Parts: sequence; structure tokens; C-alpha cells
Amino acid sequence: MEWLTHDLISAVNGSILIVLAGLTSFITAAFGAGGGLLLLVVMASILPMSIVIPVHGLVQLGSNANRALMTCRYIDKSMLVYFTLGGSVGALLASFIVADMPLELMKVLVGVFVLYLLWGVTPGMGERSALGRIVFGALTSFISMFVGASGPLVGSVMHTYNYEKMRFIATFSSCMTLQHCLKALLYGALGFAFWQWLPLIMAMIVSGTLGTWLGLKLLHKLPAEKFKRIFKIMLSLLAAQLIFQALWSV
Repeated sequence: MEWLTHDLISAVNGSILIVLAGLTSFITAAFGAGGGLLLLVVMASILPMSIVIPVHGLVQLGSNANRALMTCRYIDKSMLVYFTLGGSVGALLASFIVADMPLELMKVLVGVFVLYLLWGVTPGMGERSALGRIVFGALTSFISMFVGASGPLVGSVMHTYNYEKMRFIATFSSCMTLQHCLKALLYGALGFAFWQWLPLIMAMIVSGTLGTWLGLKLLHKLPAEKFKRIFKIMLSLLAAQLIFQALWSV
């Protein structure tokens, strides 16, 4: 494992992250959400905080890109186009203040917003408009640069569109691929040395590819209503965990 970690982390921790990348990709592919945030929490307990968000973003880029490719025929292409337009604006805005945003406050706001979208009365007006989708992409991409795992937020908004399960997974994965790509570009431009971590990142992406393939096999067999219930419960637990994590560290 020395070639894989280059003494940046131990071989044991590197192995844990590789196995976990496969497991979390399986969770997200099968149930719609949860894997990215779980991986982020574990990475934050193993890796230095200064590198967690950029490395996690690159691993998630590979995981979501694989999932998007495996389900590409189901993608809502208009959503992806508008999300890309908004996401580019959000990432650009984030580049000016990426070092100054109060992270714990943003975690609380994201958690509360996710719970509201899942269980509150969601507004119907404009939610499918071009402007609404552009704002959706801009807002979630902006937040992603600081929070790291914005999947629960993106997933909770997409939940209001009532996508069929395969269309949801495909569209969600394609939008998250774009978002993590923007994150990698931003942190690369800010001087983060991704090359030091590439062996570990590539091994985690390969593991994630296997997890994604197995997760999609389960998704095809999962009844649509059961998928929606599991997805809603998982997102609610993740949002509550995000709020608790922020308040605990205050």
C-alpha cells in the first residue's frame, strides 16, 4: 500500500477509505442518497481537514460520473443544461469567498432547508421553470464548495419534481457530476495539489464503480414506492446529522 498512500496516510486508513468508497457508492446508487455524506464524515475523521473537501469532491466526481454513464438514457437533459448554467455562476461566486464563509452556519441552514423540502409544504410555482432550475444549480453549487457533500440538498430539491426512480438517479448523478467537476476546477485553481492524492483517489473511484454497479442492480428490483420512502427517511436522517454536527462543534 505504500505506492497508494505515499506516507500521507497509513495503509490501514487507505484501505478503509477504498472499501468505504465502494460501500457508499452502493448506498447512493441503490437508495438515491446518503453515500456521499457518509464518506465525507469518515474522511473528516481520517484525513487532515484542509484536504477533505477537495479530495472527497474528486472521488465523488468519479462515483457520480460512473452512475450517470450507467443510467444516461434516463437523464432529464433540460434539467442538466439549466443546472450547468446556474452551477457555473454559483462556483464563480464561491471562488471569491471560499475561505471566509462560516461553515457551521451553512450546515445548519442546509439541514433545515432539506427537512423543509422533504416534510414541509413546498412551493409549486416556478419549480419547473428555466429560471428556477438555474437558481437551483447556482445555489447548490455555491453551497457545495463549502459544505462538501451537497447531495442531500440537491436530492431534496429534485424530490419535489417527482421523478421516476431511474430518472431521478440518472439526473441527480449527472448534476452532481457537474457540481463536483466545478469543485475540482475551483480547488485546482486555488492551488490544491491533487497529484499527491491521485493514487488513493483512483483506487477509491474504482471501488466506487463496483459499488455503483451493484447498487443499480438492487435499484432495478426495488419497488418505486419503497425507494421513495427509503430515500426520504435517509435524507431526513442525513439532514438531522448535519444540523447536529454543526451545533455540536459550536
